[in-house]
Amino acid sequence: MTSVLAINPNTNDAVSALVARNLKDAAPAIDWRMATGRFGAHYILSEAAFAIAAHAAIDAWAGHAQGCDAVLLACFGDPGLFALRELSPVPVVGLAEASMFAAAQAAERFSIVTGGSRWPPMLERLAQALGYGAKLAGTRAIEITGAQAATDPQRAVAALAAACRSAGDEDGVEVVILGGAGFAGLGARVAALAGLRVIDSVGAAAHAAAALASGAPPPYVRSTGVRPTPSTGVAAALADKLFE
Repeated sequence: MTSVLAINPNTNDAVSALVARNLKDAAPAIDWRMATGRFGAHYILSEAAFAIAAHAAIDAWAGHAQGCDAVLLACFGDPGLFALRELSPVPVVGLAEASMFAAAQAAERFSIVTGGSRWPPMLERLAQALGYGAKLAGTRAIEITGAQAATDPQRAVAALAAACRSAGDEDGVEVVILGGAGFAGLGARVAALAGLRVIDSVGAAAHAAAALASGAPPPYVRSTGVRPTPSTGVAAALADKLFE
């Protein structure tokens, strides 16, 4: 069976379990292997936590990627995405990246609704890096984080729907991405209340990762010609995979 390693670089087992269930529902033919970060923030809500999560994602890849056909970075914001692509011999796709691709295919412009007040500028920077800056009409954050939604989804649905309606009215979009692994599975309920097309980031990423694992060509060029470089204090499984 084709297998995909899904990495949650948050140290949050509840979010990992939620993501695993939704990945399996979206692409049941894939053998999904879930890995949770060994260290770092319980949920990423700042630049500092994001930086640590990038290391945690690479560390998880080094310890769990053996035998997988693709890697899914299952954190909206994609910490460590470009480093993972440099290291991994198999294709790597991120939650935010897959969602932006799906949204850009569906409409000329789209908006993002996420959880956590510091995320909007971080996501706008990522959209620029991935080539979707001109298509991103706006980014809104609700007070409820993805981690809170994972344990109490009912509380999040109304707030997400209201933010999506604001995106439709103020940004003039018909497509909104729910940005957060903790919001997995809420897309249909939010869309029904908001009256817009809502992209569930975990569902979009599941289909993108499954396609890559099954042999679809990745939409990027992987770095080549790199050599191992010495390191200090890094987990042994990762140390022999670091490149210069």
